[in-house]
Amino acid sequence: MSFLRIDARPARIPAWILSWFLFTAGIAAYFYAAQARHRENPDDRVMPTVSQMIRAFRDAATNPPGDQDAADAPRSSMLATDTLATGRRFLISVALLFPAVLLGLHMAMFPYVGAFFLRFFQFFDKIVALSLLPILFIAFGIDELSKIALIVIGVAPTVILDTVNLARSVPREQIVKGLTLGAGDFTITYRIVLKQIWPRVMNSIRLNLKAVMLFLFAGEMIASTDGLAYRIALLRRHMGMDTILPYVLWVAFLLFAVDLGMSTLNRKLHPWFIE
Repeated sequence: MSFLRIDARPARIPAWILSWFLFTAGIAAYFYAAQARHRENPDDRVMPTVSQMIRAFRDAATNPPGDQDAADAPRSSMLATDTLATGRRFLISVALLFPAVLLGLHMAMFPYVGAFFLRFFQFFDKIVALSLLPILFIAFGIDELSKIALIVIGVAPTVILDTVNLARSVPREQIVKGLTLGAGDFTITYRIVLKQIWPRVMNSIRLNLKAVMLFLFAGEMIASTDGLAYRIALLRRHMGMDTILPYVLWVAFLLFAVDLGMSTLNRKLHPWFIE
């Protein structure tokens, strides 16, 4: 049982095999179960075969959505329309998290700002954001604003409090040294503290990407006319599993690509950073 030792280190090839084992096993199990169900019932729609999913995904990527106006039909496919709609909301919501980082930074660095905001965000962070969804729909309607507000309300307090903790973890000696050398308050805040915590702040936002997508999907499923979650909810009514499963994998791929891009950018911008 040497492989269960703390100091055990797998070689490159065994590590590669282990990292892909669960993926391979899961895919093989699904294929086996799908083939077995289709042998018993060729019209089974719960577990579509690979050919059915490929055909459905190809149709989604090439054909316009069935609920699109005829004048709009030639413009874009169903997959492109839904991806662009969800992507636009996602990017706007993530962009609005960066002002939240600055607020958390000022709360940590300036005691009066912290005294004014900290207790409010500590309380607000405990509110279940999805419980506010009916209120947001009543206040802002069912358009884009309510969905983006749901994401910001659900994720921003966590990012703010995380930024506060990261900024307060910077050694006090560095701040005193900056003051001794004549640096001003904002110089210390932005050129000493922010530069040190920024890689960890980006990691914090990365870890909240799934929460962003969760709140976005909740808004799209309840009230929307386009988007990836809207399409999944619409297909659910018709048991369109041959399209739902590729859509779910497409969402996971997009989220993985965004996470990988942010990780790579963080590494390129901060080569000195070691977690």
